[in-house]
Amino acid sequence: MKVTEKDVLYVADLANLELTAEEQQRMVKDLNSILDHIDRLNQLDTTDVPPMAQTSDRFGIDPAKQGAARFAYAMRDDKTGPCLDRATVMKNAPDSDGAFFKVPKVIER
Repeated sequence: MKVTEKDVLYVADLANLELTAEEQQRMVKDLNSILDHIDRLNQLDTTDVPPMAQTSDRFGIDPAKQGAARFAYAMRDDKTGPCLDRATVMKNAPDSDGAFFKVPKVIER
């Protein structure tokens, strides 16, 4: 499957990007080059290649567990804490109506 100019324009529209004709052509070429490279990598036989070591494997994993449970040491419980009152938060706002931050409109469509 090849990336077309129509695909590039569609993604650019989703990202709200304006690409010149030259940028569109370059994107088509670059994305197809990346996909071609991935296709070549997918042709490699990795049957006997062991998985790479993960840095998190070095810090007390529990080998008796599977999946994310192996990394329970790195997890913490979510705990609620005190919140700032609205007046304190709003006094740091560059512009406010007293209840909400006022910001410039950034989406034009």
